Amino acid sequence: MNLHEGHRQRLKERFLKDGLAGFEDHNILELLLFYSVPRADTNETGHKLLNKFGSLSKVFEASVEELCEVDGIGIHSATLIKLIPEIYNAYNVDKTKNITVLNTHDDLGKYFIPRFLGKKDEEVHMVLLDSKNKIIKSENIAKGSVNAVQLSVRYIISQAINNNATGVILAHNHPAGVALPSTNDIKMTKKLFEALRLADIKLKDHIIVAEDDFVSLRDSGCFAEYEY
Repeated sequence: MNLHEGHRQRLKERFLKDGLAGFEDHNILELLLFYSVPRADTNETGHKLLNKFGSLSKVFEASVEELCEVDGIGIHSATLIKLIPEIYNAYNVDKTKNITVLNTHDDLGKYFIPRFLGKKDEEVHMVLLDSKNKIIKSENIAKGSVNAVQLSVRYIISQAINNNATGVILAHNHPAGVALPSTNDIKMTKKLFEALRLADIKLKDHIIVAEDDFVSLRDSGCFAEYEY
């Protein structure tokens, strides 16, 4: 075993023993890149990534094209780097599978926050519920501004009817903002509420997520003025 191979083995053993405790950010990237770069000095590449993007989180948020601009990073390494946050997101969403009923404020946070973690663009999710607030179906129905839901009202109603749902929860994220409803959010919520009401389906809530925070429009009183 040469010195280079010995270093890799020692770093792997250190991780297996203590996790990432005590690892510098460049060491984390160095260790990760062992699995896409078989022989080169990935410590140096880790430093280059941090120098270009400024932080570990920004490295993982960079696009494949941006990553490939760094000397020592090819498509395999870029794919591996992009895979990490996606696996983390999938892991967090998977942990919500035991949440089958959305009854409380706490339920809403635990269910929806993981679905928007790390998302750089707005997304709109729909959850269909039965009369006991049990989840029948959960689906990402739009990307972009919540205004896109205007094009999906018919789809939401048809899905609710086809799945025998009595209630709907809408959720979307504010990737670069705070978890507070805009005038547009409230206006769109009212339109959807009225459209669903005509089909005898209830809009149970509209959730807005920003990072690890969320707001329920129902709990905020935004539904009070048009629930009659």
